[in-house]
Amino acid sequence: MTVRAHSLDLDPRLQSWLEPLPASMQELLVFGLKEARACLFAGLFFLAVLLMPREGLAGIPRYDLLLVWALAIQAGMLALGLESRDELRAICLFHLLGFALEVFKTSPAIGSWQYADPAWSKLFGVPLFSGFMYAAVGSYIIQAWRLFDLRVERHPPYWMAGLMAGALYLNFFTQHFIGDHRAILAALALGLYARTTVRFRPLHHERRMPLPLAMLLIAFFIWIAENAGTLFGLWTYPHQMGAWSKVHVAKWGSWSLLVLMSFTLVVNLKHVRATVAVR
Repeated sequence: MTVRAHSLDLDPRLQSWLEPLPASMQELLVFGLKEARACLFAGLFFLAVLLMPREGLAGIPRYDLLLVWALAIQAGMLALGLESRDELRAICLFHLLGFALEVFKTSPAIGSWQYADPAWSKLFGVPLFSGFMYAAVGSYIIQAWRLFDLRVERHPPYWMAGLMAGALYLNFFTQHFIGDHRAILAALALGLYARTTVRFRPLHHERRMPLPLAMLLIAFFIWIAENAGTLFGLWTYPHQMGAWSKVHVAKWGSWSLLVLMSFTLVVNLKHVRATVAVR
């Protein structure tokens, strides 16, 4: 299946609207539009989170409706050519990894957070829609890669990046048994990617940004979305049981590591695909 080009700078109507503006304003506006386009899945999903009544609709629990909505978004993006089947397979991998983490973290023995509302689509106490929240991160990275013609400079060896991503993921599990080594892993990751930059093109001019900074910025907006999700009671942390309070800022750091893990997964999948194609 061929994915149609959606480069906003190639749209003649957009070009005619932008032409009277200063070049810097053109770049900024197109950057914002492409960011919004890359966030399409996440934006539509969290729109439903904000608008869906907590008691559900027509006797159908909210969690089940969110699952149906997430599946509909995914099917629509595939049908409209906004995602390819290869990209969908990668996003499904994000879903599975995220759901496995959710099952572990919400288990009675761990209890890091909980999904209190009833649902028919719960498996091991976790609603199936939850994996789509992790898939939304993967979808954003994949879409942004194409829309911004993303290139990575001075990427570390793929095997080292893969080992780092695996260690970051495993630490989310093992921290409950052998201690949380997040700070050590973060320091190692920073050293590994200290010289890595991403080059991207909003419109006419190529820009660059240190990869660690890009991960921090993406994670910040995920942390904001997480605060919104808990505010609307989608899930609850132990300190929010009596009354809502903001998610601890330390979660921003956790999300930064998870975003880095997701980015590494996308990079390695692209590397494997390119290697297979050459052979």
